[in-house]
Amino acid sequence: MKDFFQLKELERMCQKEKGITSMSVKEILQSLVDDGMVDTDKIGTCVYFWAFPSKASQKRQCKLEELGSRLEQVEKKCRTTEELVQKAQVGRESNEDRENVLRDLAAGKRRREEVLGELEKYKACDPEVMEEMRRQARMAKDAANRWTDNIFSSKSWIKSKFSFDTSVIDKQFGIPEDFDYID
Repeated sequence: MKDFFQLKELERMCQKEKGITSMSVKEILQSLVDDGMVDTDKIGTCVYFWAFPSKASQKRQCKLEELGSRLEQVEKKCRTTEELVQKAQVGRESNEDRENVLRDLAAGKRRREEVLGELEKYKACDPEVMEEMRRQARMAKDAANRWTDNIFSSKSWIKSKFSFDTSVIDKQFGIPEDFDYID
């Protein structure tokens, strides 16, 4: 069909010829527009709908061309990969020298793992690691003393502001009796 239709015309035709209700026609028409199978355009105050058979065949032709070009690309990539695999296998033929080298490589990897494991055991005695641990301990001590100073300042402020006894403040905030700076 190569005609243009308005929604009212389509509703009458579908109801008359196929017995489809007007609400269903609207829904079906909207889904066809959404799927790109029917075109629509508003001209003035009227909305027109149409579908040309050539559009569907052109769409299929474009899709076939696109898929054909993608197939060519994939086939080309496959051929290139096969060539690379063949080139990579040159010189890798199984022979006694190659087997010996592969065994030596595997033994070397195992030995390396053993040495790294042994080295990990003695890592705690490494002077650089020890110095880093000392540095981190100093930083932690300084931070703890800074927070201790903050707590003493807060206690002093609470004591002066609210006239509480130090033991009441310590009990209320769970501060131990022997709380003091770290030496």
